[in-house]
Amino acid sequence: MHENESTRCPWAADELAQEYHDAEWGVPVHDDVTLFEFLILEAAQAGLSWSTILKKRDNYRKAYRGFDPKKVARFGERDRQRLLRDAGIVRNRLKIDSSIDNARAFLKVQEEFGSFDAYVWSFVNNEPIDGRRRAMADLPATSAKAEALSKDLKRRAFRFVGPTICYAFMQAVGLVNDHLVTCFRYGQIARLR
Repeated sequence: MHENESTRCPWAADELAQEYHDAEWGVPVHDDVTLFEFLILEAAQAGLSWSTILKKRDNYRKAYRGFDPKKVARFGERDRQRLLRDAGIVRNRLKIDSSIDNARAFLKVQEEFGSFDAYVWSFVNNEPIDGRRRAMADLPATSAKAEALSKDLKRRAFRFVGPTICYAFMQAVGLVNDHLVTCFRYGQIARLR
């Protein structure tokens, strides 16, 4: 447990969520494989709790070949069936199909921009947005930048990338620092800018 756990964002209620909150949430990510991982996981989370996805995360890593977008882009019908039978992940055909399609779209973005990192960070002018949230009630479900990202991803043939999913993705990978200002991680993340 962290010495300042009493100042942790209140959504991190169980041990797994606390580990994720303390080590990953809001940390600026510039690695394309990790960005792809969060695109897959945030889409899988739609309609479910984040704790459900965290519990299945290791299974996702195995099922999705370490989240290597090149490998996922080559998934065919046999892989789709394998994923649909895998009780360790969310077995939703639409989400599985979209993850494979999104891998293909991801590679096209990499080809066009040099990296997905360069593409996605351009939506925040390569600088994390400081949310300066004082209470959980201040956390929005989306933002104008998330809506712009969602619109552009959809234009590029991505699926399961609505504004709410995009905003959760932005929070997860540090495009926005939405730790409450009273949280011990807020200042730590802010200094990573």
